[in-house]
Amino acid sequence: MTRKRSAGLLLYRGAGPAGPAIEVLLAHMGGPFWAAKDAGAWTVPKGEYDEDETPEAAARREFEEELGVPPPGGEPIPLGSVTQTGGKEVTVWALAGDLDPERITPGTFAMEWPKGSGRTREFPEIDRVAWFGPDEARRKIVTKQRIFLDRLEELLQRTDGAGAGD
Repeated sequence: MTRKRSAGLLLYRGAGPAGPAIEVLLAHMGGPFWAAKDAGAWTVPKGEYDEDETPEAAARREFEEELGVPPPGGEPIPLGSVTQTGGKEVTVWALAGDLDPERITPGTFAMEWPKGSGRTREFPEIDRVAWFGPDEARRKIVTKQRIFLDRLEELLQRTDGAGAGD
């Protein structure tokens, strides 16, 4: 069986130590399971892809599918991969840019709800997005994805924020 794989873009703004504080854009997972959860219920906007698509192309496609707006222009910076608790491999790129959370129009998915009812309902893939500073982002994001925040901070410290969006 082929392992499930996802790819995503971690949008960031601010220039770090010498300029405005760094913030990252996270998405709160939609659907009934996540509705009442906050800590650990936010994610990098991402989605699954198949063998015939490159991870970076999938990350750009999924950003637009999940948020309803195209990703900002610019060159994504690889942040590597992590295997989440369920076994899915997630690959993420950082991308400097800005986005007004009010502009999002999330995609939807269908599932039987309540479970066992035989009724299918549609839910948003994500129900909101927001900008967070590093400390708050670490509390909000899915535990296994915290490594992407660490890698982004390390990268920006090494480059003194060069390339960061304002």
